[in-house]
Amino acid sequence: MEFYAYSMLLILPLILYMSYHLTRTLAEKKPTTHGLKAHPLLGHLPAFVKNSHRFLDWSTELIAGSPEMRIGLWIPGMRSGIVTGNPADVEHILRTNFANYPKGQHAIGMLEDFLGHGLFNSDGEQWLWQRKNASYEFSKRSLRKFVVDVVQAEVANRLLPLLRRAAGDGVGGDAVVLDLQDVLQRFGFDTICMVAFGHDPRCLADGGVLEEAKSEFMHNFGEALDLVIGRFMDPIEVSWKIKKWLNIGTERRLKKAIADVHAFAMDIVRARRQSASVKDRDDVLSRFVASDEHSDEVLRDIVLSFLVAGRETTSSGLTWFFWLLSSRPDVVARIADEVRAVRKATGTRPGEPFGFDALREMHYLHAALTESMRLYPPVPTDPQSCAADDTLPDGTFVRAGWFVNYSAYAMGRLAAIWGEDCMEYRPERWLGDDGAFQPASPFRFTVFHAGPRMCLGKEMAYVQMKSIVANVIEELVVDVVKEVAGGGVPEHVFSISLRMKGGLPVKIRRNGESF
Repeated sequence: MEFYAYSMLLILPLILYMSYHLTRTLAEKKPTTHGLKAHPLLGHLPAFVKNSHRFLDWSTELIAGSPEMRIGLWIPGMRSGIVTGNPADVEHILRTNFANYPKGQHAIGMLEDFLGHGLFNSDGEQWLWQRKNASYEFSKRSLRKFVVDVVQAEVANRLLPLLRRAAGDGVGGDAVVLDLQDVLQRFGFDTICMVAFGHDPRCLADGGVLEEAKSEFMHNFGEALDLVIGRFMDPIEVSWKIKKWLNIGTERRLKKAIADVHAFAMDIVRARRQSASVKDRDDVLSRFVASDEHSDEVLRDIVLSFLVAGRETTSSGLTWFFWLLSSRPDVVARIADEVRAVRKATGTRPGEPFGFDALREMHYLHAALTESMRLYPPVPTDPQSCAADDTLPDGTFVRAGWFVNYSAYAMGRLAAIWGEDCMEYRPERWLGDDGAFQPASPFRFTVFHAGPRMCLGKEMAYVQMKSIVANVIEELVVDVVKEVAGGGVPEHVFSISLRMKGGLPVKIRRNGESF
């Protein structure tokens, strides 16, 4: 009897919470979706559960079939809201009525124990002063040069030697198979750590040796990020809070990973604050430390936000890009021709690093990368929150408290935006008659966000991606293993970035060789 009473005492708060939210949800005006049935008590929960493993493709199908290019979702125990692929909605949310669509306390609260109130996880004045300071630093020529130097060193001393070793080991015997996604993630983490706080985790080792174990910091950071993002996909929103309170399951693992990440980051912050050479360093942390205006915790949160933004975005974009190239030798040939032309124009030889100006002249490569990210955006969807009742440009009502997400993944697949050939990989759609790259409106191509929250690292991302591709294609051939190349579109992992499930196994050979 006592055990029964104790059990009821434990689950009573959950019952009351769900009853309260169910009653309130049923009384409110709900978002609707063209072609999707909402059940009287369960709302869209059955469809959501059935399709949660393929949420991006499912929501894209619904958005493409909707005259408004958006869907509405309401699920008991979760917030109601909309997911849109409509450029007019995106412009309204991200620019016209920007102040009414913050990240919101709901999303910030889910990420707060990991990211604190850094640039990636803040609103209002807290976000604004960080944005202004970061924008000022990113506009400096010295930081741009530092980024280029870091990327060039990682390419020349680690990435290319690794790929050459793989190509060499494949001559006359069984070829070495690399997981290119893993290699690119290591590359990306090394470079963003160097740029963000001047720390080299050596996820890729000098001389082309691929360490069996990843950096412990990279492992802990990745685990923490994946687990905290999992909170957003839980059909019963309160369940992660209960697990956190009881310190069980994924929340127990998350607590340990966060503690390890925070301890590591704080050690670097405190050491940098005590460093006599901080004014002579170019990384982002040193620039903020030099101002002597922020606490250690604030500096830690700022650095972690930059790591989130840069950890997997470029590696995700490049993984899908190299997979696309595996079936498009014509695109590879045009990139190679452009690289040779830039070499000739700049008077540099193969193997030498490409400078910032040389990379800017690679218009076709820029178009090829942009077209790849249109179809496979590194950050597939971005969440906002509606602060006060609002009306979208077509008159659709949005209630205060609803989530409002835009889906870059869906937008890249809409014929209404890109034409009937929207599913075709065609870099030429980004080039003018003179062969120069022609950018699209950021409210159509939302890969780098838009409006006041436009991605500060956009230029850095292109520098990194173009440096890798130009150097690799100039010297090597990347062959995706046949099981992946001929097996249709690889599955993706839906997280903060669009990772390829199971990685991208490839074989490397030198130009002119064949397996």
